[in-house]
Amino acid sequence: MSFRFDRKPDRRDFLKFVAGGAGAAAFLPFFDQTQKSVSSGKVARVAITSLSVYKEPWDESQILYQKFRDDLLNVYYEVNSEHGPGYNPIWYRIWGGYVHSAHTQIVETRLNEVDYSVNYAPLPGMIGEVTVPFTQSRLRNSDGSWRDAFRLYYQSVHWVVGVDSGPDGRPWYRIKDEMFDVDRLDYFIPAEHMRLIPDNEISPLSPEVPWQNKRIEISIAMQQLTAYEYDKQVLKTTVSTGVHRQRIEGQIPTATPTGTFNIQNKMPSKHMGDGQMTSDLEAYELPGVPWVCFFEPVTGVATHGTYWHTNFGMTMSRGCINMTNDTAKWLYRWALPKVIDKRIETIGYGTTVVVS
Repeated sequence: MSFRFDRKPDRRDFLKFVAGGAGAAAFLPFFDQTQKSVSSGKVARVAITSLSVYKEPWDESQILYQKFRDDLLNVYYEVNSEHGPGYNPIWYRIWGGYVHSAHTQIVETRLNEVDYSVNYAPLPGMIGEVTVPFTQSRLRNSDGSWRDAFRLYYQSVHWVVGVDSGPDGRPWYRIKDEMFDVDRLDYFIPAEHMRLIPDNEISPLSPEVPWQNKRIEISIAMQQLTAYEYDKQVLKTTVSTGVHRQRIEGQIPTATPTGTFNIQNKMPSKHMGDGQMTSDLEAYELPGVPWVCFFEPVTGVATHGTYWHTNFGMTMSRGCINMTNDTAKWLYRWALPKVIDKRIETIGYGTTVVVS
């Protein structure tokens, strides 16, 4: 196990050293015994290259040190800071200081029993959700050796097509990435790190409501999405739409397009990014983006869950509508076209989406 010494060490480093190679033990939270406030019991994963730890919960206070991508932080409690920022004033008290919540993900560690029935499931397989802060997927080389592939994150969703013996001799699930057709690019993760999602958990919501009586409205100015049935509000949530950048000829615009659209296809799992098989954590590769509803066919704009930030209320995306994973799952179930069985993609003329 390697360590970085370009930041202030803390008890997490000590636990990583003690628990190195101990599997789930590396994810156990720790507590500062001198902390007077009650701990929230939450663990946050750093979801950005580097994250500043401040002396006080505002961005003009002293920066004490840095945390780095995929570091796990025990959150003692949340602070609704009077210094903001206004769209998201939530800060986390951690060991030694405060971090803003925007570029973190609250995670859990839940290990699962291996489900061997996936070996007999028809293609495209079974849908699985990662239930640990992150898990390192690996590719099996033609000579039987293994190499790192993508790192998969908490609440990302993937197609599971089998169980095999992994590099440690334990059961690993075989993941079929919809972006890659060839079997040699299937990758594997420890089976206990993934929960297979039962059918009733993703069954349609209010399917009796005619398609013309459901609609979604997205306000770019307010960074909000609202869903209606018969003009009655059934969902309202804060989102992140596309970043406004100077448009460059030949490049896909990143601002969310305005207008009236209809959902045209839905995918429970979508690999977004440049389509490279890489273990580079800084590459633009987002495998397993969950609960995707595409509504703009030219540039592929969609609503979907987000595991790489919680900066909702600010423009963040390359055009899509980012929201929490749980909210995206609800919307995926509620919106049309209706998903009636397991399939990589459901196509149909679906719910109206008005973006303004």
